[in-house]
Amino acid sequence: MDLALTAPVQAPGVYQGVANVIAAVMLLIEFGMLRQALARDQIRLYMAQSALISVLAVVIAADRNLPDLYALAALSAALKVVAVPLVLRRLLGRPTGNGAPDEEEPGGVAGSQTLSPASAVLAGIVLAAIGFFCFGAMQIRGPAAPATALSIAGAMVLVAFGLMIVRRDVASQAIGFFSLENAISLAALVVASGLPLILETAFLFDLLVAVVVFGMLIRGHHTKAESLSTADLTRLRG
Repeated sequence: MDLALTAPVQAPGVYQGVANVIAAVMLLIEFGMLRQALARDQIRLYMAQSALISVLAVVIAADRNLPDLYALAALSAALKVVAVPLVLRRLLGRPTGNGAPDEEEPGGVAGSQTLSPASAVLAGIVLAAIGFFCFGAMQIRGPAAPATALSIAGAMVLVAFGLMIVRRDVASQAIGFFSLENAISLAALVVASGLPLILETAFLFDLLVAVVVFGMLIRGHHTKAESLSTADLTRLRG
């Protein structure tokens, strides 16, 4: 009898199991963003997704004895769970020219879907499958990179792109971009969690720059169009 066939299968470690579960929940939250009609609900889901990134960093720090990741988890939570949602909520809370909040405007954030929620989720499933199998085909293996978590991170990248495409408001497109950064952070944690702290915090600095840029875009577009919808941007004006 072939001994290779009778050898017991090694169970995944605690780190790999937690990383895979967190990655799967983050992908489910990404699908939740596709279904939500209002940007404020997307912000709540983004906060939950970002909190999971911080939890994963703490788990990796404890499993591999990497104290720098504790600092990274704290910085990530402060920026992604507190600062970014606070800025977005303040921007969305600005009244329109009629005195009503942006999310209650008929042509604004609440009605910005180019696809129905069901169609958007189906399209997201297709994108997730493409990303999952394409990243799985790369055959990236090793204890530092759980294959399933890395494949799910690839699926999240494509679903985040889909979120930015199917929505016609600046706020949802910004949230899609920020969730894309979460997917990249997930991939970075499972592949290269041992990088120096200065390199890991560079991702957070890029996010801070993106928040400033999107904040300027939201304010500028709202001032000119009195709406967050980008539907009118398809027509060039002299």
